[in-house]
Amino acid sequence: MSNATQSVAAARINSLLDANSFVEIGQAVTARATDFNMTEKKAPSDGVITGYGVIDGSLVYVYSQDASVLNGTVGEMHAKKIAKIYDLALKVGAPVIGLVDCAGLRLQEATDALEAFGEIYLKQTLASGVIPQITAVFGTCGGGMAVVPALTDFTFVEEKKGRLFVNTPNALEGNRVEKCDSASAQFQSEETGLVDGIGTEEEILGQIRTLVSMLPENNEDNDSFKECTDDLNRVCDDIAGCTGDTAIALSKIADNGEFFETKAAYGQDVVTGFLRLNGATVGAVANRSESYDADGNKTEISDGTLSARGARKAADFIKFCDAFEIPVLTLTNVTGFKATLCNEKMMAKSVGEMVHAFASATVPKVNVVVGKAYGTAYVAMNSKSVGADMVYAWDTAEIGMMDASLAAKIMYEGADASTLNEKTAEYKELQNGIASAAARGYVDTVIKAEDTRKYVIGAFEMLFTKREDRPSKKHGTV
Repeated sequence: MSNATQSVAAARINSLLDANSFVEIGQAVTARATDFNMTEKKAPSDGVITGYGVIDGSLVYVYSQDASVLNGTVGEMHAKKIAKIYDLALKVGAPVIGLVDCAGLRLQEATDALEAFGEIYLKQTLASGVIPQITAVFGTCGGGMAVVPALTDFTFVEEKKGRLFVNTPNALEGNRVEKCDSASAQFQSEETGLVDGIGTEEEILGQIRTLVSMLPENNEDNDSFKECTDDLNRVCDDIAGCTGDTAIALSKIADNGEFFETKAAYGQDVVTGFLRLNGATVGAVANRSESYDADGNKTEISDGTLSARGARKAADFIKFCDAFEIPVLTLTNVTGFKATLCNEKMMAKSVGEMVHAFASATVPKVNVVVGKAYGTAYVAMNSKSVGADMVYAWDTAEIGMMDASLAAKIMYEGADASTLNEKTAEYKELQNGIASAAARGYVDTVIKAEDTRKYVIGAFEMLFTKREDRPSKKHGTV
C-alpha cells in the first residue's frame, strides 16, 4: 500500500473534521477471505478508514474509502466496518458522513461481500429520519454502491474525478461516454435529483462542514441554534426586486445573509435550502423564474410555472425537514404547472408528492406570497388550505384562479377589446387582489416586502411549541 495514496483517504477526514479531533475505530481490521490468494494481498483496514470526530464541536461519524487498497473494493470486513459506524451513530444520535472512492464489490469475496454489503443498506434505512446522512463521492461510485448515496440525505460529487452510476455510460444501449457521460458530476447534478452540489474536493468538504453546522444531530435534538448577531427587525430594502430569483430573497431574509442551497442544478424552478432566522435553522422552499450568472447577467429558468422536477425536489426536502423537526418557510410566486410533454409524464405524481409532504408535515410552516399565486399550483405551494400555519402576502402580490386577462377572455369570449380590458380590471380587483384573499382568511397579514424578515421570525417564534395530532397510521403511501 502506498503511504502517499493512503494519506488521501486520511487527509480527507482530517480536512473535514476539526483539527486533531479524529479517533479511528477498527484500524487493525483486515480481510479474512482466503480464496484466490487473498492472504498474500495486503489489505490494511480492509480499504476503509472509520471513526469519529467533531465539526464545529458537534460529534460526527465518518468513513473514508481508500482506493489504494484493492482499488477501494468493498469486501466483507470493509462493509462490516461501515455498518459498525452506523450502529454507534444510531446509539448516540450523531450524523454519518461517507467519503466514497470505490471500485465496487470485491469479486474474490463474492457472497460474503454481498451479504455484508446488504447490511449497509439496512443500517442506512434504519438511520433514515433518525440521524442526518451525507455522502461525498471523490472517485468511483458505481453499481450497487450508487444506491448508498441514494439512501442518504445529501450527496456531493467531485466535479472532475467523481463518477456516480448504476450502469456505466457505455453499457447503455445507444450511448457512449463521448455522447452522454451519464456518470459525470454535471449529469448527475442536473438530471437525477440525487446530487446537492459539485465542486473541487476542498469546496465539497467545506460545503459539508457548513451543512453539518446547520443541521440537528438527530431527530430528537432541537439544539441546532446559533447566537444571532443580526438585527431581528432588519428592513430588507431591496428584496422587492427578488421575486424572480428567490435564492437571493432568502439570503436577504436570513441571519447575516447566509443561505445554503441544496440541489441547485436540478429542478431550478424551485429553490430549496437552509437558512437561520434568529439563530434557528429553517428549511426554505421557493418558486424561481430567473437566476444570475457569475457576471450578474440574468438567466431565464422558467416562465413562472412549477415543473415536475421542481415539485419532486421540494417534496424530498420537506420530508427531510419534517423528519428532523426543522420548520419550513415557503416563498410563493407561481402561475401554474409547466405544460410540456416531458413534464406531463410525471407532473401529477410529483405534485401529489409535494402536496402530501406539505400537508403531512407537522413542523411549523409559514408561507409568504411574494408574487403571483394562481390556481392549484398556488394551493400546492404550502397554502393555508393544505396546512400552512401562517400565510403572509406582500402588498404587491396576486392570488387567484388565473391571470385576470385570461380569465376575462374565457368568461367573455368574443367580446371587444374595450370590454375585455374593463372585465380584466374588474376581475383583477375582485378575484386576484390580496384584499379579497385576506378578507376570506386565506392570508393572515398583508405586509410590505421590506418587512418580511421580522414577520417570519415572529411567526416561527410564535409557532415554536406547535403540537399537532394526526390520524393514527403506520405511514402514508404517497
